[in-house]
Amino acid sequence: MARQKAQAAGQAAPQRRAPRIHRKRPDKPMHWFIVLMLITIFQVWSAVQTIFEEDGGLNIELISIFGIYIAIEWLYIILFRSVFKKRSFELELIAFFLSGIGLVICASVYPNLLMKQFISILIGLAVFIIMVWFLGDINRVDTMRVPMACAALLLLAINLVLAKATNGALNWLDLGFVSIQPSEFVKLAFIFVGAATLDKLQSTRSLTKYILFSFACVGFLFLMYDLGAALIFFVTFLLMAFMRSGDIRTLIAVCLVALAGAVAIVIFKGDYVAQRFAAYRHVWEYSDGKGFQQTRVLVYMASGGLFGVGIGEGKLKDVYAATTDLVFGVLCEEWGLLLGIIVLLCFVGVTAYAVQCAPACRSSFYAIAACAAAGMMLFQLALNVFGITDLLPLTGVTLPFISRGGSSMICVWGLFAFIKAADVRTYPKINQELEQVS
Repeated sequence: MARQKAQAAGQAAPQRRAPRIHRKRPDKPMHWFIVLMLITIFQVWSAVQTIFEEDGGLNIELISIFGIYIAIEWLYIILFRSVFKKRSFELELIAFFLSGIGLVICASVYPNLLMKQFISILIGLAVFIIMVWFLGDINRVDTMRVPMACAALLLLAINLVLAKATNGALNWLDLGFVSIQPSEFVKLAFIFVGAATLDKLQSTRSLTKYILFSFACVGFLFLMYDLGAALIFFVTFLLMAFMRSGDIRTLIAVCLVALAGAVAIVIFKGDYVAQRFAAYRHVWEYSDGKGFQQTRVLVYMASGGLFGVGIGEGKLKDVYAATTDLVFGVLCEEWGLLLGIIVLLCFVGVTAYAVQCAPACRSSFYAIAACAAAGMMLFQLALNVFGITDLLPLTGVTLPFISRGGSSMICVWGLFAFIKAADVRTYPKINQELEQVS
């Protein structure tokens, strides 16, 4: 018996392999500058087509705005690479690329509103930088969980009381000098509170806390008749809850409760819901009425072909909400279907980036927040693109980064901050300290 064990041990020994050492690939200093150079060339080419006035002169204001925007892109990369020793800029480059497209579309349709859109991008970039810094300390995140939840509910309550109806929804709050859409800012709080709460859960029963907060937010949005935002919040909640609990039965119960609420809304607000969805899948029958926007989008998108009719040369820009709800149609008509596909792939890439970062996160907060932010943007993208092409009911949500609107722009930069914070390369010093302690 002992001899047999010795033989077995001798046979097993050669099968052992040395542990594989994962070596970090050397960082290429010029990699990000080459990508940024390509983006800059594309942006200069696009901007040049919008800076000429009707009399042939140059619009100095547009030239200045585009010049400053491109300079800020380069300054950001150079500063954070040389001073703060950052090495990953995938998200920022995508955000700069998409925001630049939105700027050009705004300049070609509403040049007088370009400065406002530019300022929104600057504020969004500032929010991104501040949030990435703030999210670096998980203890700081935990202390702000309850105050952030209270602030979100208070903001929605104020919006419900003070907002005036715009296109049938109470989703805009007029501050006198500017109008804001509070639900866009609440998206950031919704993910922040949810990820921070679910990070501390020890059982599926504790999920009740976040369920109540989520249903309160969705309830406010339903009372505002903002059905698109309510649907985005609800789907994001399902994604976050499933990531933390993995309990299908709990989520099914939540969906059944939500379905009951939807039935109640149809009963009490049936006329309103019927008007919003009357043209769905019948837009050609209402081509001069409720289906006017979708039919024009379908026709003009097809006329753009692969490479578009030219920036500023399209016809869809004359249709109501061209730079907001219908902006993807304008993009495909004037720039071409090829660029439209590239834009869609950018968001798919961001989602893949968030999923890839999740397993290495130092806390479940970062994994949940990153995947929720990416999922929220991807679902909102689907509602926008499929809504204007009549594959889904038209809900009036914006296309992230590209649609004109300050609140939306600030929000999506904030959502990118959640994804950035999940990347372990964002906080190299903190990760080194954790490795030394462990």
